[in-house]
Amino acid sequence: MASIVFAVLGCASIAYGVAVMSLHSGTPFFAVWYALGAVFLLIAWAVHAGAWSSLPIAGKGIGVAMLAGACAIVAVTGGLMLSQFNAQGKPGLDYLIVLGAQVHGDHTPSSVLQYRLDAAAAYLDENPDTLCIVTGAQGPNEPIAEADCMAAYLEQHGVDPTRIIREDRATNTVQNIAYSRELMSSPAASVGIVTNDFHVYRAVKIAQKAGLGNACGIAAYSTPFFLPNNMLREAMGIVKDALTGNL
Repeated sequence: MASIVFAVLGCASIAYGVAVMSLHSGTPFFAVWYALGAVFLLIAWAVHAGAWSSLPIAGKGIGVAMLAGACAIVAVTGGLMLSQFNAQGKPGLDYLIVLGAQVHGDHTPSSVLQYRLDAAAAYLDENPDTLCIVTGAQGPNEPIAEADCMAAYLEQHGVDPTRIIREDRATNTVQNIAYSRELMSSPAASVGIVTNDFHVYRAVKIAQKAGLGNACGIAAYSTPFFLPNNMLREAMGIVKDALTGNL
């Protein structure tokens, strides 16, 4: 029975990786699903062929501990992400920081980025005194800086250009926050971090660690199909940033 379960998990992981790759998610992270599928299939073979039962007790203990540890990390980080899935921020914030994401070759935002921008535009419409920092550099596969694409999108959706501040150097979340902070009048200002729901927890923690004590999250929508991929990648991001002192 265990071998069947792991075989199904392995095939499902590889199939999901193929689906994510075919939909051009914007990153090569889909390859992790291939690796995960291969591990599950290897475990299935080991159980079915009797290789697992022939291992010494110490070897079995190490294998079980590694699997349990991985499951615990996914469960804990998943719970942290879910705790901020519906974050709505506070009214009357001094600033929004909208985190960048993939820009398509035709200079339009990817769906992930568009969801963030739509959430920001809705907030700015309801809070006319809030300034907006759009942050993101030009990636190697992008035609323009993410900040420029974001500013153009917001302007097209009715946001006054004088309310938009561009930060076009950052290439990751830590830099998004650090460089945006330099453009703010004071680190004590109230700020909403606008990003997709699965990313809010880590982004806000990074902001608070960077000295933005009045930071809160504003969760944008994310496509359900990509959530397993995004949340697994985010789990790794949380662990990495925790180990490097960014959280």
